[in-house]
Amino acid sequence: MNAPFPAPIGQPSGSTSAREQHLASASRFRDRLIGAGVLLDMGVEGAYGRSEAFDAATEGVDRLFVALSAGDGAEAMRFPPGFPRTSLEKAGYPKNFPNLVGTIHCFCGDAAGHRRILSCLDAGEDWTDQQQTSDLAMTPAACYPVYGAVAARGPVPVDGKRVDVIGWCFRQEPSPDPARMRMFRMHEQVFIGGEEAAQDFRAQWLDRARDAAGRLQLPHAVDDANDPFFGRTGQLMAASQRERALKQELLIPVGSDASPTACASVNYHVDGFGKTWGLRLPDGAPAHTACVGFGLERWALALFRHHGLDQRAWPVGVRATLGLA
Repeated sequence: MNAPFPAPIGQPSGSTSAREQHLASASRFRDRLIGAGVLLDMGVEGAYGRSEAFDAATEGVDRLFVALSAGDGAEAMRFPPGFPRTSLEKAGYPKNFPNLVGTIHCFCGDAAGHRRILSCLDAGEDWTDQQQTSDLAMTPAACYPVYGAVAARGPVPVDGKRVDVIGWCFRQEPSPDPARMRMFRMHEQVFIGGEEAAQDFRAQWLDRARDAAGRLQLPHAVDDANDPFFGRTGQLMAASQRERALKQELLIPVGSDASPTACASVNYHVDGFGKTWGLRLPDGAPAHTACVGFGLERWALALFRHHGLDQRAWPVGVRATLGLA
């Protein structure tokens, strides 16, 4: 299916009533998942434990992603869930998405500070004023650490550079919608090279994302989208991003049919990241970059939504594709 969905990044669109209806539907789906033991309630919105069945689904989607990229010659890079706060700032993330940022704070005090913490805990009071911001931040997208790592090596090859990266990400957006987890895993492919090759990469991965949804027998659509830029200036940036069709998403109904969720995102950054990170082509020109990300938990949720909470009863072809047969 290719009918457009207007909601950016899988967010509910339209009136407050429409958003409320989506969240009510998504909340009921979450309760069913927890009731069936697929997800484990941790007591705060947006954070869940995973069952063996849920992890089996995410691992199966991950294997499918690897199979789709077989033969691409991508270099595998793996990073921890935190990276330098200065890199987050260099990427412009606090400026564009301050509401999503997660920084890492640590106790750096002395014995008096420790006594203050103990006193607060005994009194049931907030003790976190004894913590300070560290030099690390939570990684908001798996691809972010890639650009600096590649730039440090010098110019990229004339035919471009592909990187395969997977990692845990964090975004501060608590919600009753299980598809909006605060901590989640993304498997991405990144391309760094010339303009035409970056656009070819994007087109190739849009086709691959559709193929993945088809193999898993999931209803889907592709539509232009925008990142959730913050504030009035952000609204202009979002409109420009949509107008230039720099971001496209594969949407699958998860929380509700009316407001489908972005399960894959294909992005073309033009030469913006090339300039920011000093990524250069052999002739010295800024490299163009593109990336595709599969949200592993969102794909797993889509599978449970459309094929049922009993994984053993999923269609034979789906189980085979996921390696569950």
